Amino acid sequence: MAENAGYHHLHGFLVARDTQRQSRCWIQGFTNKSIAYVDNTTVCYSSGSHICFLNLETQIQSVLKSPGRGVGALTANGNNGIFAFSEQKLCPSIFVYIFPEVHLKNELKGAAQLDYTSLTLSEGGTYLGCCSALPEHTITVWNWENAEQICTQPNAGKGIVSLLFNPLNWLQLCALSTTGLTVWNIEKSGSFHVLKQSVIELPATDGSFVESLMPTLNIVKKEKVPYFGPEMPPSAIAGLQGDKADNILAKLCTKARLTITAICWTAKSELYVGCVEGFLLLVDPESLCVSVLFNPTTADATPELRQSNFQSLTLNKNGLITIGKENVVHCLQLKGNQINITQTWKTETAVTTVMLSPDLETLLLSSNTGQIYMLNPTSDEIGKVLDVLSGNFVAAALLHTGRNICVSVREFGELQLWSSDGVCLGSLSLQTQVTSLACCPVAQYAAVGTTSGYVLFIDLNSEEQPRLVHQVHLYNTPVDHLVFEKDGHYLFTSASDSHVYVLDAKPSKRFTVIGFTVVPGPILSLSSQSIRNSGEVKVLALCREQEGQSQNGNMLTVLTLPVRDISDTDCVDRHGVLSNNILKVCRYEVPHPLESCVLGVSEVFAYCHKRKTLLRFQLPQDTDSLSSQEVVQLTPEQEVKGHPLGPASLVLSPHNLWLASVGQDGLLRIQETVSMERYIELQCHSCRLGGVRSVSFSADSQTLLTAGFKDGSLLCTNLRNTGLDGGKMIEATLHSKSMEMFLMKMFNKENHVLIDLPAWGKGTVPGSEKPTGPEGSTEAESVDVTEQDDSYNSLLSAPPSHLTWLESRREAVLKEESEQYSEARKNMRKTLKELRDTIQEMMRENETLPEIERLELNEFNLDVEEQRRLDAMVEQEVIRVRNEIEWEMLAKSYLRDVLKKECWDSMKVKGKAIEAFHSEHEVKNYPLRERTEKELEDLRRVQDMRKFEKAACISSPQKSSNTTGAKEKEQGEDSNGAESTAVTGSFSAQLGYSNPYIYDQFSLQTTEQRINQMILLQDVIYRIKTGFNANFEAMHKQKVQELSRVRDRNQHIKEIMLELDMNETLWEPSLTVSEWPERLLTVDDSEIKAEKYLTPEQKVEEERKKLEEQRRLAAKGDNFRERALDNMMDGALEVKKENILKMEIPPPEFVLTKPVIHWTEEEKKIHKEYEKKDKDLNEEKEKYKKALENEIKKLQAATKDVTERFDETLKQLFEKKLNCEMTIYQEELKMTYLAYSVLVEVEMTNRELELKRKLEKTVTYKDEIGEQLKTHEEEVELFHENYNTTVAEDKGLDKEFRKEFFNVPGLMVDHLYKLFKRRPRVQKMRTQTDNNSNPFKEQHLCGSLAPDALGKMLKAMEDLDAPENMPKGLNRSIWDKFCLVRRAKVESEQKVKLNALTLAEMQAFQQKRRDDDTAVQQEIKNLSDELERLHKERNRFLMDIMVQVLLKPDQVEVSLTDMIADFTDSVLYPRSVVEDLNTTVRSLGGQKIASMVGCKDFRKGIIQLQWEHKKMAMQIEDLNNKKRDVQKLQLSKEQQDYLDSKDQDSRMSKQVSILEKTIAFQKKTHQQSVQHRRKKIEQLSKQAAIKAKKTKVVEQQLPNMQVAVAERRHIYEQMDSEEHQAAGTEERYQEIVQRSKLKDLAQAQAEDLAILRAEVVRLRMKNFPSLDQLKHV
Repeated sequence: MAENAGYHHLHGFLVARDTQRQSRCWIQGFTNKSIAYVDNTTVCYSSGSHICFLNLETQIQSVLKSPGRGVGALTANGNNGIFAFSEQKLCPSIFVYIFPEVHLKNELKGAAQLDYTSLTLSEGGTYLGCCSALPEHTITVWNWENAEQICTQPNAGKGIVSLLFNPLNWLQLCALSTTGLTVWNIEKSGSFHVLKQSVIELPATDGSFVESLMPTLNIVKKEKVPYFGPEMPPSAIAGLQGDKADNILAKLCTKARLTITAICWTAKSELYVGCVEGFLLLVDPESLCVSVLFNPTTADATPELRQSNFQSLTLNKNGLITIGKENVVHCLQLKGNQINITQTWKTETAVTTVMLSPDLETLLLSSNTGQIYMLNPTSDEIGKVLDVLSGNFVAAALLHTGRNICVSVREFGELQLWSSDGVCLGSLSLQTQVTSLACCPVAQYAAVGTTSGYVLFIDLNSEEQPRLVHQVHLYNTPVDHLVFEKDGHYLFTSASDSHVYVLDAKPSKRFTVIGFTVVPGPILSLSSQSIRNSGEVKVLALCREQEGQSQNGNMLTVLTLPVRDISDTDCVDRHGVLSNNILKVCRYEVPHPLESCVLGVSEVFAYCHKRKTLLRFQLPQDTDSLSSQEVVQLTPEQEVKGHPLGPASLVLSPHNLWLASVGQDGLLRIQETVSMERYIELQCHSCRLGGVRSVSFSADSQTLLTAGFKDGSLLCTNLRNTGLDGGKMIEATLHSKSMEMFLMKMFNKENHVLIDLPAWGKGTVPGSEKPTGPEGSTEAESVDVTEQDDSYNSLLSAPPSHLTWLESRREAVLKEESEQYSEARKNMRKTLKELRDTIQEMMRENETLPEIERLELNEFNLDVEEQRRLDAMVEQEVIRVRNEIEWEMLAKSYLRDVLKKECWDSMKVKGKAIEAFHSEHEVKNYPLRERTEKELEDLRRVQDMRKFEKAACISSPQKSSNTTGAKEKEQGEDSNGAESTAVTGSFSAQLGYSNPYIYDQFSLQTTEQRINQMILLQDVIYRIKTGFNANFEAMHKQKVQELSRVRDRNQHIKEIMLELDMNETLWEPSLTVSEWPERLLTVDDSEIKAEKYLTPEQKVEEERKKLEEQRRLAAKGDNFRERALDNMMDGALEVKKENILKMEIPPPEFVLTKPVIHWTEEEKKIHKEYEKKDKDLNEEKEKYKKALENEIKKLQAATKDVTERFDETLKQLFEKKLNCEMTIYQEELKMTYLAYSVLVEVEMTNRELELKRKLEKTVTYKDEIGEQLKTHEEEVELFHENYNTTVAEDKGLDKEFRKEFFNVPGLMVDHLYKLFKRRPRVQKMRTQTDNNSNPFKEQHLCGSLAPDALGKMLKAMEDLDAPENMPKGLNRSIWDKFCLVRRAKVESEQKVKLNALTLAEMQAFQQKRRDDDTAVQQEIKNLSDELERLHKERNRFLMDIMVQVLLKPDQVEVSLTDMIADFTDSVLYPRSVVEDLNTTVRSLGGQKIASMVGCKDFRKGIIQLQWEHKKMAMQIEDLNNKKRDVQKLQLSKEQQDYLDSKDQDSRMSKQVSILEKTIAFQKKTHQQSVQHRRKKIEQLSKQAAIKAKKTKVVEQQLPNMQVAVAERRHIYEQMDSEEHQAAGTEERYQEIVQRSKLKDLAQAQAEDLAILRAEVVRLRMKNFPSLDQLKHV
């Protein structure tokens, strides 16, 4: 064993089915992360920290443990039997092995700091490509044979997921990343190599080829829009610089591209590329061209491939093999852009990877679910070679049988059984997520805990078909721990709810739940120990505090149970809690927080993650005197170093002599419990993937089973050859046998019962059954709320269909109690109802009693304590609600204060409005904030600066001469006169708010001036707003006064209407909320609809105020002076005028008492006077009433007139507001232009800095390339000299040949010289032996393969050196010498060829560097030109100032049809210049018209004379023609004979005879001609028959001749295509040159014609000017 830090690793190559070896090691787990062929019949894949080899024919598995920490990237080359993988640790190495020897060839140590993302091996040569992860992202090419780095490229492998060498040319390496595809070309120069990048531009997601949206270096100018300065790229606008800015902008400015899923090299060194979007592309790495072979979005796309995303691609002799989303594999035949599906195969599950075997005979298919299939394309047979499923293991354990059968469960409920050789015996899908696993020692079953709180019992007697026999629901949380007692009596379970359940582990007891106990806190670890001497079972639980959130605990709880049957009713109470009679509880506290612990015989082993140590505690022996609540402090007996990377878990071997610990570091440590300093350490799993999740001992303690956390692997390790003490091994074996003998009887009994148990509810998902406990009574639903107790409420908290065992038990207890006390409860309800009725009757009677006899309601309360409790509860609820409301009000108050502070208090001028009286017209003011100190300081600074500038401008003209001064004065007056609104660009001067320090628009040329101008313009805007606000306030005060006057008039009108007894509604205007915004900040009591709540303190204060008011009124009531004034004069000291309308003259008394006839004379006289007075009074009343009505009309008319005048004034204010708004917008527009110009200036500065940075970087790169080029030129020159020397030496061997054999006859020497020149045909022989089915037939020859060619040549020379080839008569010694000389010559020739090839490579490399240098020079020139153009644009932008001009519509002579007028080609002139020009044009126009009229009259006479002259000339010409016709009239001979002859009959008879002779002659001639033609036809018929015979013969030979012609044409095209192409190129070039010359000639002639036409027009206009010329004036 090793001391402290000793290590022991399981190196070597272990065969899983080697039955002759005693120690076995196997691993299971397949993640499909990396799988590859290592030879024609064997594949390898990674599993945890091991490499697994699977023979596809024999299905024998082999395992190789990684010599380092874990296995990272994996690659293999089946052609030469090489595989390589990286480890997972800091500064990882790459291990290269040879198969099948499994010999470590080399260990490659690169610069990677964390990990490697991808590895690849070349098909030809000893080369390996790798890509490291962050932070360096380096691509490196190695020569793995001598562990030498050939070339490396840092910061080039970001996001790379796969590397792939070109099978035809190892100098090409394809890199597939998450963002695109890159081809790296390895350029050689002797022993120097360098990587050069070629980025492939992929199509867009819709399959279209688009240009990159990245901005170029050229400055873009817009056409047909005003010039606002140069457009800068986004980097200059954003102010970003450096490479990161370029990368970010490249992502932002580039259209979304296709996402690659798979790549495959073709036989033409091209790439097939599959995409997620379903596209199939063909990429040419040389030209970087991309063509779309398959587009799923097109209408004619193949339906079978439309849904495919080409997850994997490989090329075989039949075509391209593709894998899509579904479980379908296609073989595609590609011809141009045509795709045909030649074969289709279907698999059981969806596969994701396909690869071709090295012998090109079979295809290997793998899936993410753990299956590997082998497909033979010729026979269409698909065979499954591996089916181990996939997913992470949750736990694993070994059955307590001699066969060491392993049981494992995965996260999603897959339970599997494994043999001792690692073969999967059977599986069962539990269809639920599991958390824990344990195997019973007294029966062949396993207990599985689920996340839903169920414990499942799986019968494992039928290894091929395990079955679920029982399940129990214990928790509502996941089951964390399952522990069997070693003797098989109990099963202990625990979860996060601190409950520990004890179950009977015997199947004969039907896995009964005995009871439970509660420990203080959530349980972190659970273990048990059997003590046979005392017949007890101890359980150790590590707990943490309830309120703590850490995963560590310092409380140890030891539970002690007897071995005897404790299922009696006296051992547990009615709720299932274990009684203190059988359960003994001891509590201990440790000084350090622990994460896991395990219980020994009388000691505890624990791991402290905080201290990274293992601790051993000794438990006290005498615990009988301790109570269950007493806590004993424990101190560690021993503390040793633990796992460096925790947390860790502990397991004790069955014989209690070994302690195994595993942690997140992936290490397994085994140490003796007697002395923990010494341990054995095994690297089992990768620490990168979480390390080890679980560990388990076998019954004989000699086999360990570990499950990885996230690596999906299960490792079985035999401890016999790990260095453990042999004596301890024997003790473990003896203990195992004794336990087996002890448990054999019980095992046979219980196992037989287990086999007879029926399967649990077929078709029922585990965890979905109803509990076995009694159901809750439905009568509880009708119980009154007041009669429900807490137990009933807790019972209803869980749904009946998902009750746990404890909840079912409690429900059964409640049901039993309900049945037991049902009669008593019924009587109690009846009594309570009678009592309630009596009390309610008393309360109703109490309400009818007088108030003095009436009782308070609380006196009817019989249960005062309950009432107090309810009142306290209500009071608490009220306090809670009140606190919530107060907090809510406080938050709203705070928000209100913040808003008021920011939007109201901070405003110097509050926003308000003025509304018109008789319309909806409204005018608002400008809300203004107080200007900050910084703004005022900036304004003062700018104004002071402008003062100095103006003073300097005024003093400078005084130094000039008087003449110059006078002229400048005149110009100044003119300029002042011309300084109008149009030039200033706004109406601020007209409004009287202009700042005297404002710059002239034409003098703003620097950035500082523009910034100062913006500050001054802001001041102008502030002045405009302030000035308008002053007028606004005056108008607002005027409205307030008018409203006051209107109210006074209305008051007077109301008084008059009161006198007139009129009831009319008056128009009473008032200030609205917008006119009086302060009203929004106050709340009137009338706005609150709810009743105001007063606290007791506020109520007391209100009562106090009422009493004070009453006392004040009482004291005031004794004032006799005021009382007397009220009684005598109605409380007023003035004498009021009596209301005439209310005056009435009382009639005489006799009018009411006597009739009219009884009146006396005196009474009648009195009545007449009464009538006269009454009439006068009525007339006075009418007059007074009319006066009052007129007064009302006058008051109303005055109100209307005043309000209308106010509305007119408000309208004027509104017009001023419009002018102010327009002026403000004008100033803001100028500020916008200025701010834009400043931003453009900043952008140009950023662009300049970026260009300078790029220029410096490019110049530096140019210097580097120059130095490299110089170095390579020297190397090439030196190598060229060596090459010349080698060639000279080779030629010298030719010349020295005859000298070597000077003593041999000449004829023999000539014969030997012929043999000396003879060479074997190695290349031809190799070609004949190649397999024609290989799609990659020709390998690219390079300098690295030259030594192999030399070896083949020397091996072929052995046949030529054989004695059989020796000429007759030649001595053997001379032949041997000849062979040596010839071998030397062959070696020299091969050396010359190798040097020539190397020289060519070096020269090509040198030429590429020269091309790079030229390209860099061009880039430098482009950057310099761009920088120069930027400077010119900057100067132009500074000089070409944008000026805002205000013009009237009649002053704009540009078409304004568009929304935005185009003034690009417009010119701005002063109005006086235009008017003077118009005057001159009009005068010259009049003169020209007069001269034109004179010219017209004169030319009219000339034209008339010319017309008459032409008419007469034409008449003369007609007469001459007639004369000539008469003179030249000709007659035929017949006409002449007819005219001369006098006898016409004789002439006619003579003519008839002549005609008859002519007809006879023609008939004779025709007959001779017909005979001649018939003879000729006969001859032609004979010739046609002969030709037909020959044609038939030729037609028989025609197919063969067509084949020959086609072959010759094909050969001719193949041989002369380059010459024809060159000839065609030359011919096209000549045509282009000729076309260019003709184009230049035509252009020159067109220019000449244009000049001549212009000259003709000019001469014509000179002679006769046109009115059209006036349009150009």
